[in-house]
Amino acid sequence: MIRAGRRHLVRTLADIAAQQGIAVPTLLSSGRLQAEGFPAPLSAGRTRLYDGEQVDAYLAGRPVPELPAADDEEDLDDEDLLDRQEAAALSGIPLHAWDRRKKNPSVSEHMVLVGGVEHWPRRIVRDYTPAPRPQTGGGGGRPAGAGDQVPRDLLPERVAQLLDDDPALTAAGVTEQLGVHRNTAQAALTALRAQRMADVMEQREVTAAQAAAELGYPAGLTRRASIRAEAIVRGRQARPYLADVARALHARGFTTTDTPPTVEHPQGDECFAALVLDGPQAPAAALVWSERHGWRTSTSRRHPLGRGAAWPLPGPGMRHLATGTTPAPADLVNALDSSN
Repeated sequence: MIRAGRRHLVRTLADIAAQQGIAVPTLLSSGRLQAEGFPAPLSAGRTRLYDGEQVDAYLAGRPVPELPAADDEEDLDDEDLLDRQEAAALSGIPLHAWDRRKKNPSVSEHMVLVGGVEHWPRRIVRDYTPAPRPQTGGGGGRPAGAGDQVPRDLLPERVAQLLDDDPALTAAGVTEQLGVHRNTAQAALTALRAQRMADVMEQREVTAAQAAAELGYPAGLTRRASIRAEAIVRGRQARPYLADVARALHARGFTTTDTPPTVEHPQGDECFAALVLDGPQAPAAALVWSERHGWRTSTSRRHPLGRGAAWPLPGPGMRHLATGTTPAPADLVNALDSSN
């Protein structure tokens, strides 16, 4: 909770890191946030927010001041800002029910973002009265308790909220609460866990299993996510090299854009990347890289491999560039030049 009149004091992890002249990963791995006496976050959500007055006092070696008390009703202010967990608790409803309620115009128009986190004034949460549900005849309408049918573009956000609240969330749980197909739920859950595990692996320099344990993900639910997280980390590590290749291709005229082509990283359990070529002398539509097989030309701009597909043999418009998996950018461009 952000007490009334203190919104301007809220600090994010990025703010605290910048205040100390370090990067956020360095702050997270340093253990400073867990040090004795360091101010507690303002809420229990995944995005941690802190009171700036408390942080400043701690970093200056002064006693950390207490926040205004909120132990009984008369201490509460109508303009206190509540996050989604606090709003759901005050309303006496589950989190997924609040996620539906917050879309009502009488609630959504009062939503404010603080440090990237949604908050609502206490008075709006407290005084909202749901409209009565129309009575329907027997057998009509959706069954009581049926989950939402969530659009695909909103699914990652909704699954993220559920996973924040329950690290042991299963695909069946997502299906029950959001009303999506189980395969859709599993794919979204795996992708989200993989991204979060990859973030922790990079920040802490730990294994996928250790990252899963730190995030509270049960080992039995993370086999596929672990494989994907490892691929994500390897892909991130390869990006500087791939960016150098993109610049070399652009300089040689294989693209007509004003800037080097963007490196596209298709999602999957292995590390792939593709660069679109549109120059008049380009020998193919795309140049594709795999951590396993190296570079090849492709007649298609789409991901060249399906899951489990064998590495295709060279053919018209396709050529393996036999220069190793990570040749120097100049050597790769020369090999590509020779295929014209």
